[in-house]
Amino acid sequence: MDRPDAELELSRLRDAIDRVDEVIVRLLNQRAKYAIEIGEVKPVLGMPIYAPEREKQVLLHVVGISGGPLDPAAVRRLFERIIDESRRVERQASPHD
Repeated sequence: MDRPDAELELSRLRDAIDRVDEVIVRLLNQRAKYAIEIGEVKPVLGMPIYAPEREKQVLLHVVGISGGPLDPAAVRRLFERIIDESRRVERQASPHD
């Protein structure tokens, strides 16, 4: 591959990453909307916002379905952060806890 081809390929790949990032942001916002709904339902059921067993299930699930190239520890770290933010918006939606 010569330099002009490499520059075109780099541009193409960066555009592809931008499209993937757009999808990720839309999906994260959809996940947050579900967390808000959960934050409205849990108090009705007398449940606390923090559910360590559920969080463990989510982490096991996402690590299990990841086929790489991200290693399991990286997927776990990313989802721990996603869960933290989900819990934060869930708390904001909940009148209790």
